Amino acid sequence: MKDIDVLVVWPIRPDQMAVLEQTYRVHRYDLASDTEKAHMIDTIGEQIRAVVTTHGGGFEKSLLDCLPNLEIVGCASVGFDTLCVSDCQARGIPVTHTPDVLTDDVADMAMMLLLATLRRMLPAVDWIKQGHWVAQGMMPLNTSLKGKTLGIVGLGRIGQAIASRAEAFGMNISYYSRAKKSGVSYKHYDDLMTLAKGVDVLAPVIPGGSATQGLISREVLTALGPDSYFINVSRGSVVDETALVELLAQGAIKGAGLDVFVDEPNVPDALLSMDNVVLQPHCASGTFETRAAMAQLVLDNLAAHFDNKPLLTPIQ
Repeated sequence: MKDIDVLVVWPIRPDQMAVLEQTYRVHRYDLASDTEKAHMIDTIGEQIRAVVTTHGGGFEKSLLDCLPNLEIVGCASVGFDTLCVSDCQARGIPVTHTPDVLTDDVADMAMMLLLATLRRMLPAVDWIKQGHWVAQGMMPLNTSLKGKTLGIVGLGRIGQAIASRAEAFGMNISYYSRAKKSGVSYKHYDDLMTLAKGVDVLAPVIPGGSATQGLISREVLTALGPDSYFINVSRGSVVDETALVELLAQGAIKGAGLDVFVDEPNVPDALLSMDNVVLQPHCASGTFETRAAMAQLVLDNLAAHFDNKPLLTPIQ
């Protein structure tokens, strides 16, 4: 397939990139300067038949418009709010993503944040390092997970994986969705405010994009109350981040575990000094195993397309 031109907007893992370069004629848009990018597209834009990218790399309509013969976009992420999916589909161009393969690692990250936040793991580390254990004795008590209610906003693959893990820790599960999920016994809410008022921990597990932007509003966060916690492994855009920071500072929310932010990689300065907040740099799926599986799925979708076989994971 060396006669097929692929534009790499953002690279996948090294092993899979090596296969990509062995299989196709690859153009590294990601490595080009702005001037070089413009020249590259002017020179080979009409030849490009596939694009490879990630959620962080995105794929904008302005670039799509310069690729008249594009046939497929392969994205190494489950989220696709940074891709011009509807514009691609309007031209009959399928866009693929990588669901399922990252479910377990993202669910594990949610539980790590939940445990570290409620059990105050980081302040406990500091208690030792700063000599407080020796000078002051035992640190203040923290909060148990057992018997607490976890409210999940969106009970898809990842939401259900988080729920099963939380159950193992003795937590009760409630969830919000427009329609009740079949095959689960968790308490269902079709009103987000009511869910927030009835849980100890709120965790959105929903895609980003305009449909969910700010869904976790100031009002929803306030409804949680001063003894509750907020965990986010979905997208920073789904929550009113300004309100979240203010409520945490005021003690109107007891703590938060956050893997995602509105303006990544920039994190609000106020969060950096809060000892009731656990922060991660958007790395829930960031394991060698999962990122390799995501990259392989991109390759497998490209291979299926150019072999005239059904795509494995197209965005519907």
